[in-house]
Amino acid sequence: MSFNNQSIGHYEAKANRYDTMQYRRCGKSGILLPVISVGLWHNFGHADDFTNMREILRCAFDNGVNHFDLANNYGPPYGAAEENFGRIFDKDFRPYRDELFISSKAGWDMWPGPYGNLGSRKYLIASLDQSLKRMGVDYVDVFYHHRPDPDTPLEETMGALHSIVQQGKALYVGVSQYPAELTAKAAAILKEMGTKLFIHQPRYSMLDRWVENGLMDELEKQGTGAIAFSPLEQGILTNKYLKGFPKKSRAVKDGRYLKKGEITPELLDKVRDLNELAKERGQSMAQMAIAWLLKDPRITTVLVGVSSAKQMLDNIKTVENLTFSNGELKNIEAILKR
Repeated sequence: MSFNNQSIGHYEAKANRYDTMQYRRCGKSGILLPVISVGLWHNFGHADDFTNMREILRCAFDNGVNHFDLANNYGPPYGAAEENFGRIFDKDFRPYRDELFISSKAGWDMWPGPYGNLGSRKYLIASLDQSLKRMGVDYVDVFYHHRPDPDTPLEETMGALHSIVQQGKALYVGVSQYPAELTAKAAAILKEMGTKLFIHQPRYSMLDRWVENGLMDELEKQGTGAIAFSPLEQGILTNKYLKGFPKKSRAVKDGRYLKKGEITPELLDKVRDLNELAKERGQSMAQMAIAWLLKDPRITTVLVGVSSAKQMLDNIKTVENLTFSNGELKNIEAILKR
């Protein structure tokens, strides 16, 4: 990958970039986030095309998507997405830093030894220091603990997040994949120290609805926002697999997160029927899946990962139709429950 590729030229953001995007308040805070956010989990590693990365993020920002979501181990290799984002930020977005909402996380394995994983104070603070250097920024807007740690005391993990805010390395803090009861405990610990649990990042889609069993109610109670990730179930909730397995699809390229065996004929029958319903709404399957999440006003924003600017724009166009009739919602439920 060439880091000096200038083929797409100088970037100047569109003047009307905020005209069509919709924004929601993140819980009980002063922050508005776009209802569509862009994640750099996939397609921002060192083996990926740097120009394509720039085109994706330019397209996002030009259409009002000002929230870029990263983590320490996104790549591959670990750290690569933050390094590449840092290069793009320096080339294209540095003049717009105060318009951007940048996030990173730590909680999964990052470096060898006992201090490069989970939720210790040492790991979280060291990881964020590394992330800031890779991205070339002085602070992130929000820093997450990426997953629950069953062994580290929750007071230590939340204390580290509080310290990070006190040090000015992050403006807000959040958690990811915490169940409802643990979220309540984390929020209480942070509140006692004087820091709010700003946001929760759960996996949530039509096919993965665990958050409906108490978490969303807890977030509403805490005044904490929610950003749903994997809204398309790694591409299952699109028309990508309706005619087989494309060579460049995630199920073929990267079996770590989506295996061919998970895409059963029964599942594809459901997706086909959902796709027909989406067509009746004048949407792509992906757009309807994102809109379905946003029907709940407690979902602040939906995090999408894309492989091209064209895909980014398709997801952004979801905002053109976010409403569902009662009949449509009943039909969706009937399909999903089969």
